[in-house]
Amino acid sequence: MSQIKRLVLDVLKPHEPTNVEVASAIGDLQDVDGVNLSLYEVDQQTENVKITVEGPNVNYDLVQQTIENLGGVVHSVDEIIAGKKLVEEEETLHDRG
Repeated sequence: MSQIKRLVLDVLKPHEPTNVEVASAIGDLQDVDGVNLSLYEVDQQTENVKITVEGPNVNYDLVQQTIENLGGVVHSVDEIIAGKKLVEEEETLHDRG
């Protein structure tokens, strides 16, 4: 099975633990080189965040388990890059509308 290099996740989480704590916990996982957590929406009890995880062999199940252990839930997997290198998405004429 090909190794996952990047995951982009849409996550719903409670206000506590903080976004710093969530990003740090994911960043501490084996084979994770970096984490980007962006806040998109806040309501009275929850926050919607986008979490981007990169590394040489990201373990999706372990990332998901970490998020769930912190009280969050993965709503969707918005991007996956797997293989020997990172491949960036290119804009096409179709994307321009």
